[in-house]
Amino acid sequence: MPPIICAEHLGKVYRTGRLEVPALRDATFSVEPGEFVSIVGPSGSGKSTLFYLLGGLTRATSGRVLIGGIDFSALGDAQRTRMRRARIGFIFQKFNLLPTLTARANIEIAYEISGRPQPMDQKLFARLTDLLSISGRLDHRPSELSGGEQQRVAIARALIAQPAIVLADEPTGNLDTENSDAVLEMLRRSNREFKQTVLMITHNPEAASIGDRIVHMRDGRIRGIEPGLGSVGQHSW
Repeated sequence: MPPIICAEHLGKVYRTGRLEVPALRDATFSVEPGEFVSIVGPSGSGKSTLFYLLGGLTRATSGRVLIGGIDFSALGDAQRTRMRRARIGFIFQKFNLLPTLTARANIEIAYEISGRPQPMDQKLFARLTDLLSISGRLDHRPSELSGGEQQRVAIARALIAQPAIVLADEPTGNLDTENSDAVLEMLRRSNREFKQTVLMITHNPEAASIGDRIVHMRDGRIRGIEPGLGSVGQHSW
C-alpha cells in the first residue's frame, strides 16, 4: 500500500521585499496509512510550516506533497479545497471555533462543509462527544467553555466526518496537564479505533513520544526520525 502522505524535497521561502527567509529546507519523508507520526522541534524549526504545506493550506516554494498519490501542487484552488474537506481533519492550537455557534453547531457545520452526501452519523456524534466528555456542554458557546473543553470540541469537529488524515498543530499547547493528557488520549484513540492517520506537530518531546514515529526538526530541516512508544505498544491508550 502506498504512503498516504508523501513529502518530496519540500522547501518554503518567505519573502519580505528583498529579504528571503527559508522556513523549510529539502524535507522528505512519508507517512503510512493508519500511522501516528509526531513532528517535534523548538519554535522556528519549521514544523508549523510543514504542517501548512502538508495540509494544502499554503504552497511550497519547491518540492511537492502527495496525498493518497495525488499531487497537491497540481491542483487548482477549488480542487485543493475539496481535497482538504474530503480527506483531512484539522486541529489547531487556538481552537478556531466559531464564537456565535454552540459546541454542537460547531461540530455539525464541520460535517456539512465536508461535503459528505449522507447525513451525519448520530451514533458517531454521540460516541465522540461522550469519549471527549463534552456531551453535557454541547449547547454552550465557546466563550462559556474552558480551554480544555474548547479543544475537545475542536477534536470532535475534526473527527466527525471521519477523514482519512488528522493534522494536529500543537493541540496541547494552551492546555494544562490534565487536559493535555485527555487530548493526547483521544488522538491515540482516533488513530487506533477509527483507523485514521494522525500527524501531530508539537514542541513537547513527552507528547511526541506517543507516536509510532517521531520526526525531529531544527533550523527548517528534518534532523532525524526515530521510533515512538506507540510503535511498541507501551502506552495503554
